Amino acid sequence: MSIPVWIREGIRKREGIERLKGRLRLYNLHTVCEEARCPNIGKCFNDNTATFLILGDICTRNCTFCAVKKGFPEKVDENEPSNVADMVIEMGLDYVVITSVTRDDIEDGGAEHFRKTISKIREKGKDVKIEVLIPDFRGNKESLKKIFDAKPDVINHNLETVPRLYKDVRPMANYKISLDILKSSKENGFITKTGIMLGLGEKREDVFELIEHISKIGCDILTIGQYLRPSRFHIPVYEYVIPEEFEFYKEYALRKGIRYVVSAPLVRSSFMAKEAYFSLKGKND
Repeated sequence: MSIPVWIREGIRKREGIERLKGRLRLYNLHTVCEEARCPNIGKCFNDNTATFLILGDICTRNCTFCAVKKGFPEKVDENEPSNVADMVIEMGLDYVVITSVTRDDIEDGGAEHFRKTISKIREKGKDVKIEVLIPDFRGNKESLKKIFDAKPDVINHNLETVPRLYKDVRPMANYKISLDILKSSKENGFITKTGIMLGLGEKREDVFELIEHISKIGCDILTIGQYLRPSRFHIPVYEYVIPEEFEFYKEYALRKGIRYVVSAPLVRSSFMAKEAYFSLKGKND
């Protein structure tokens, strides 16, 4: 299946990113922008923004869509929380996104490491707003409580796809567990966010159902983007969804009460994260 023109022309140039990549390596840090081969990496790196990937760069899950390396992770770098905080200050960020690989090999799934990272950023940059994009922690409520206790400004957990496709796209994940994470985050007073991909074989009624689910639990922010196959070893693209369809789903989600929706072929979970947060805070003021 050939890549349509709206995808080819929209992918951001990757020039000008080597300087920031070099700085990240000095701190032994990773970004999901690089590991997941995000098409917006050039724009974000040139804008001096990045989504930090903690707990290493090897995932214990086998999601069929994801470009992040899979296998047996190395020991957690105990200096990573401080290094992330130092990099945030060096970059002069006022909004940062922290995510991780899934670490099923760690008892709490890495929740304590998230807590330490948030704490270090708060110590060194008290005015920095922090969004966390968390794994499912296998539904461990104590792990989720550690995230709540750290008090990030936004809690994001991506559903990734519609429930009907979970067995093919996220075979080691559970839709209900993921939905419960969002529900619990909202019940504990956090701005909540999730994201999905289109082009995996979902039907309109599948997307409507998912939007209904997140609307009922009060999810605040939704991102919708096109699935792009990282390699021939990943699940194939079922279809390239036209831009007008993304706009259609955006309008539908807004009508259902989702307060901020970013929906376009090259949208990824952290795209316009800062704008979404400050837009919602402005609406609340």
